[in-house]
Amino acid sequence: MSIDGLPPLRDVIERHGLQARKALGQNFLLDLNLTGKIARSAGDLTNTAVIEVGPGPGGLTRALLANGAPRVVAIERDERCLAALAEISAHYPGRLHVISGDALKTDFAALASSAGDNGQVRIVANLPYNIGTELLVRWLTVPAWPPFYASMTLMFQREVAQRIVAAPGSDAYGRLGVLAGWRTQARIAFDVPPQAFTPPPKVTSSVVHLEPRPTPLPTDVKKLGHVTEAAFGQRRKMLRQSVKSLGGEALLERAGIDPTRRAETLSVEEFVRLTNAV
Repeated sequence: MSIDGLPPLRDVIERHGLQARKALGQNFLLDLNLTGKIARSAGDLTNTAVIEVGPGPGGLTRALLANGAPRVVAIERDERCLAALAEISAHYPGRLHVISGDALKTDFAALASSAGDNGQVRIVANLPYNIGTELLVRWLTVPAWPPFYASMTLMFQREVAQRIVAAPGSDAYGRLGVLAGWRTQARIAFDVPPQAFTPPPKVTSSVVHLEPRPTPLPTDVKKLGHVTEAAFGQRRKMLRQSVKSLGGEALLERAGIDPTRRAETLSVEEFVRLTNAV
């Protein structure tokens, strides 16, 4: 099956010797129906540039281009994949730019300013499992807001996806849910079964779509990170104990929060209030 006249992905992987490497967090998504569904979940791509992290052999890359993205910037650490991506670039002249490098060392804001127009950049990626959460936190906590991206459509292990969209009071609610809920509206678009990947992971994956809130509650992003880290670091303890290093009961009193409550019961708004009281 082909969506664009290019060879099937399994043939590409075999021809280029692209067996997935666990050390790089690689699980290649070969089902073109699913890659197309991810691309469509990102919204209308015809007037926006797309940044993709970890394209691998290019399954999602091809879906993004086939669904109308005028420009895709793909960051790939694994040099083995570059030849396969070059074939896609040749098939879509001028529309695919591949950067050989480490996403954790990439200045995404600078990249977006050169890739997009008027901030119309979307991040769409089947993120490598070993760096997905770290990249998301970085993108959620960029200093400038509105951010450099118009939306993010990202693949995670389902457990991580549930933490991203978790509501206060749920077992999955934690630092990631506070950060995502503070600055974005996040939802799980759909799940992806293990057998859709090569090699199959041991868990189900989920695609999460996040859209930036135009005016999130004002607070210091670094302080919010410290507060949530302290509060959820001892999540089973009362807040007066878990935030003791930040001011304990005196801090909670200034924020108007009962010191006997636990972190998972606080709303995003209350975390912001607590942060502003530090």
